[in-house]
Amino acid sequence: MISLSTFFKLEQLGSTIRQEILAGLTTFVTMAYIIVVNPKILEAAGMPFGASMVATIVSASFGTLLMGLYANRPFAIAPYMGENAFIAFTVVKVMGYSWETALGAIFISGIVFAILTLLKVRSWLADAIPESLKIGLTVGIGLFLSFIGLNETGIVRLGVEGAPVHVGNFHQTTVLLAILGFLLIGFLLIRRVNGAILIGILTVTVIGFVSGVTPLPDRWVSMPPDLSPIFLKLDIVGALSWGLFSVILTIFVMAFLDTLGTLIALGVRANLLDEKGNLPDIEKPMMTDAVSTVVASLLGTTTTGAYIESATGIAAGGKTGLTAVVVALLFLMALFLAPFLSAVPSFAYGPSLIIVGAMMIAPITRLKFDDYSEVLPVFSIVVMMSFTYNIGIGMTAGFLLYPLFKILGGRVSEVKPGLWVLAALSLMFYVFYPY
Repeated sequence: MISLSTFFKLEQLGSTIRQEILAGLTTFVTMAYIIVVNPKILEAAGMPFGASMVATIVSASFGTLLMGLYANRPFAIAPYMGENAFIAFTVVKVMGYSWETALGAIFISGIVFAILTLLKVRSWLADAIPESLKIGLTVGIGLFLSFIGLNETGIVRLGVEGAPVHVGNFHQTTVLLAILGFLLIGFLLIRRVNGAILIGILTVTVIGFVSGVTPLPDRWVSMPPDLSPIFLKLDIVGALSWGLFSVILTIFVMAFLDTLGTLIALGVRANLLDEKGNLPDIEKPMMTDAVSTVVASLLGTTTTGAYIESATGIAAGGKTGLTAVVVALLFLMALFLAPFLSAVPSFAYGPSLIIVGAMMIAPITRLKFDDYSEVLPVFSIVVMMSFTYNIGIGMTAGFLLYPLFKILGGRVSEVKPGLWVLAALSLMFYVFYPY
């Protein structure tokens, strides 16, 4: 019988079973906030929290296990932050589609991912996207998440005509607890404490219980909630309409960029890139995220993919797929903590959205601010995402404006063929968008 060390090539990569287990624990603690935050966001779309939490956990466990056993990478998979917000706040609340139809669109995008990965089209399109646009997409999504967090906590609230937003009431206990959560997570991050986000969420939640602001759950541990309200409820036929084309396009582009950027970043951190700066066998982790996205839509949750928080486990020594397998098993154990996780209030998890947004603005320092053919498309991505409350509008604006400004600047040769394809898709986005 083949041993774990041989299967995951631990000795060959200079790792041990103990080292991989500790790395898996570190990754899980760092990203476990998704268990609460994802279903809380999807709750805004009308999806029941308990069932969404189960779907979140099972999809994360499935994808991460596949990543470990098939791709043999120390990368964890879970529903993406940003994509979940796009579905809940844009597709359902703004555009008016049902969450069942949105899940159908995610299923279709997952199938497209798988086909394009097999044909190696994803790697061709990836090569066409300039670094500046990747920077803009990351920063824009980060600010969008931060705005959602500020609103969920009450730190920022809706204003009046002429002043769309307004500062919240700092006399409210919940707002003060949210600020405390933000400060606590920030302090722990500064001190480089693993699991800072989760510790912050749990601490503020406990304070809410003790102070009486949040009612205590009837019990702390139980069997997992019923998944049936959302399991296999996706509306694939409803998603096959021109009205949903813009949604499918946006989901595709968002997940495509998230996965590519995360895989490359983690590959750099884990010293997995080859001499050309490429991640060897990148099709395997890409296929993993495609399959897990399809499974996620069937379970009843949003697009899944590799998580940047995996870098914490890599820093702790994770080098192989065994790290991912450990994370997957820990996610399954979390299924039985539903009563406690369901009691976590918005003022406890909201600060995590703000902090995650702060983490995502770091790449802006790599932007060439003296080149306006690069700056203006990036700026359009960031402001259009935030000010239209629509991630898809910002992304497609960048894909359209980048080649346009290169043409106006007489530098059309800098636009790769794949970006023209993305620009054409973006133009179709605006033509068919349900204004």
